[in-house]
Amino acid sequence: MMLAARLAIFLCLPFFLTAVLSAQSVTVSQPTIWATKPDVAAFEKIETDRLAAGERAIETLLAVKGPRTIENTLVPFDEAVHQNNSAGYFAGLMEQVHPEATFRDHATAMLTKASAAQTAIALNHDVYNALAALDLSKTDATTRYYVTRQLLEFRLAGVDKDDATRARLKKLNDQSTEQQSMFDRNIADGQKVVEADPSELDGLPQDYIDRHKPDANGKIHITTNYPDALPVFTFAKSDSLRRRVTLAFSTRAYPKNQEVLTNLMKTRYEIATLLGYSSWADYNAADKMIAKGHNIADFIQQVNDASRPLAQREFEMLLAEKQKTTPGAKEIWSYEAAYLSELVRRTKYDFDSQSVRPYFPFMQVKQGILDAAAELFHVSFQQEPNVPSWDPSVETWIVIDSGKPIGRFYLDMHPRPGKFSHAEMVAVLDGIRGKQLPEAILVCNFPAPTATDAGLMDYGDVETFFHEFGHLMHHILGGQQQWAGISGISMESDFVEAPSQMLEEWIRSPQVLAKFARHYKTGEPIPADLVARMNRASAFGRGGWVGRQNSFTAISYDIYKTKPADVDLDAVTLDDARRYTLFLPLPDTHLWASFGHLGGYSSAYYTYLWDKVIAEDFFLQFDRRNLLAGDAPMRYRRVVLEPGGSISANDLVKNFLGRPQNITALQYWMAEEFDSSAGSTKSAGQ
Repeated sequence: MMLAARLAIFLCLPFFLTAVLSAQSVTVSQPTIWATKPDVAAFEKIETDRLAAGERAIETLLAVKGPRTIENTLVPFDEAVHQNNSAGYFAGLMEQVHPEATFRDHATAMLTKASAAQTAIALNHDVYNALAALDLSKTDATTRYYVTRQLLEFRLAGVDKDDATRARLKKLNDQSTEQQSMFDRNIADGQKVVEADPSELDGLPQDYIDRHKPDANGKIHITTNYPDALPVFTFAKSDSLRRRVTLAFSTRAYPKNQEVLTNLMKTRYEIATLLGYSSWADYNAADKMIAKGHNIADFIQQVNDASRPLAQREFEMLLAEKQKTTPGAKEIWSYEAAYLSELVRRTKYDFDSQSVRPYFPFMQVKQGILDAAAELFHVSFQQEPNVPSWDPSVETWIVIDSGKPIGRFYLDMHPRPGKFSHAEMVAVLDGIRGKQLPEAILVCNFPAPTATDAGLMDYGDVETFFHEFGHLMHHILGGQQQWAGISGISMESDFVEAPSQMLEEWIRSPQVLAKFARHYKTGEPIPADLVARMNRASAFGRGGWVGRQNSFTAISYDIYKTKPADVDLDAVTLDDARRYTLFLPLPDTHLWASFGHLGGYSSAYYTYLWDKVIAEDFFLQFDRRNLLAGDAPMRYRRVVLEPGGSISANDLVKNFLGRPQNITALQYWMAEEFDSSAGSTKSAGQ
């Protein structure tokens, strides 16, 4: 548990430009992430300077003689947080996105140094004592909360342990950072290629087929990059191809990550036990909304009880679909679920997922999401031209509120070798009111548009884009704080997915889609009837989706809830898939090896379902017929997003809902529009 450190926000996961430009052009004096030549020497100088500035701030704090004050103690402490976070963000980002492997190696080394600097502060008795000596009686509530929470993080880091234990904890934290970096790198670097006959592409979209021409031997090559692999799972008629691509996708970091993950589990277990906890899962929960490890197990069971009946009815519909071609079938393999779900949506709901793709060319989707966010959050966006970066495709944007810049973000949206292969928002800089604008980046892997290819996106791609943009706006709007340590997404980390999952719901709004979803050839707006059928069809499978997420949650918890020596990674993965889903897991996939969240989220993957509960509760407060009507949009910005980490996430929830979250909204969402007994649907809000 790293003092004041940030989580790279995962997923997991865009019309007329003038619609989001401010009326008057705005300039930002703050330099962009690459203000100089983007080479290794420049990068390492930036990192070294930031870490040195952090060290000087701590030296200033420790040199104080006399009474401790906010000015002589908390100000330099927060400056150290600011500098070390900035170094860690930049190093972690370059490790994941830079096109050169040697550069990524340098980034990994710098990330280790930044993490070591954070650990050194977290284990420094004198820094802890200085903060503890502050008289907070006359300070504002935000400052009191900040200091109180930091003191908790110090204790969780082991600052109150003896010298030998603190030295061991420092070594273990450095080790953990290196091991997690290697775990992530192995996934990013582990791309595989599957050979296929052209006939096996039957069922896939025509633009996908056009992008995959046979080689000299008449073979098609399909990589495990998302734009290549995901359409196969959903649309390929060839069972053999779907199975082969699933195996390649799931094993892209196997066997390399077996030793890496095992060692990471051992390191984390030792950290937890040195600090008096029975397991990493229990320790990792101590500063989160969920509070205790066993509460994760209780939550898993609660979600299973809520989702199982609906998942069972959905499964029966999928099995009936499979039996049309495989009479007498009694089981469904996990790799068949997406394809069979697509068939059910076509037969029961008269909806073909490919039918909406022509309305989702990448450039229109990007602009549409900017437009939607501008309207929802009452901001505007302005692109900054000719900004140097690590790849020519990266875009730079300014966020403007009432004519003033309040943040900057970058878009790195398309796959390339060695790049992080999923979708995420990553912080770049913490916002500090009057001193530094918050910055963040979206790292995604959507189809890249070309002169001959519009880069058509799947429904799920668009949903992911909305999700990640929700993270981004949370970081920017919450980044207007006095202190770096409570800026942006710095509250309890099991709240971080709620705003992003809430924004996913915008893709289901006819009001929002009507503004950007236009046919890439004809310009025709997406038909209202198609949107209605899309929404009805998308409601099918939610029970199964929750079950699958619950299985991932259980895997995350079960490998960290006990001694690593007692964990068989394959057995845990297969057992939890069988326990919480109704599908047969494919043998030999070694899912854990490429399950990147086992590094970052570790035992806290429950966050996605925990926050889905909160997100759906939030969304029920909006008018479904007009999402922008009433006071909900601005109240959501002010009450949920703008506070950043200045108050507890439990209070953020209660302040917006008027009560704690409950699972009722998730149950409504799962069953919304779907009546399995009749195969009929009902309108949202009825």
